[in-house]
Amino acid sequence: MFQLGKTIVSEEILKKEFVCNLSACKGACCVDGDAGAPVEEYEKEIMDRIYPKVKPFLRQKGIDAIEEQGRYITNDFGEIETPLIDGADCAYVTFDDKGTALCGIEEAYNQGEIDWKKPVSCHLYPVRVQDYSEFSAVNYHQWHICDDACSLGEELGVPIYKFTKEALIRKFGEDWYAELEKVAEKL
Repeated sequence: MFQLGKTIVSEEILKKEFVCNLSACKGACCVDGDAGAPVEEYEKEIMDRIYPKVKPFLRQKGIDAIEEQGRYITNDFGEIETPLIDGADCAYVTFDDKGTALCGIEEAYNQGEIDWKKPVSCHLYPVRVQDYSEFSAVNYHQWHICDDACSLGEELGVPIYKFTKEALIRKFGEDWYAELEKVAEKL
């Protein structure tokens, strides 16, 4: 662990390698687990604003879940997250013709309908950020469904911090990322 400004960063994001391998995992992170994707407080307004343009990209089950539960929910721990369909799939998930899970928000973004890619927590994955009163912890979240992503990352020689560069800059800024690169060079 090392400190960068008001963040405590795990060295794993510099040392471990990772590249999403959707052809292998089929987007399992969007359908496995027992919670929705974390949503930051400021993202609630964005999700409210973009929903009408995202809705046409969603499955009816997702639309039903969102209209029943809300565009985001607050869990039992007071954390904001995306709603789920029957306790499984993220309500914003869609599937391509090969059965691969995709993000309806990101699809709307890719089609130029909206100017917001998706919740930053999804964009950062496999990096997870936990905010505390004095600092934010930046960690690697290891999940067996991403074993193929780890293998591909090793094969291509891409460390997590490079794979998630755009998202890390989005979350912490370019200066923070430049400092992260300096630390990585020293390791």
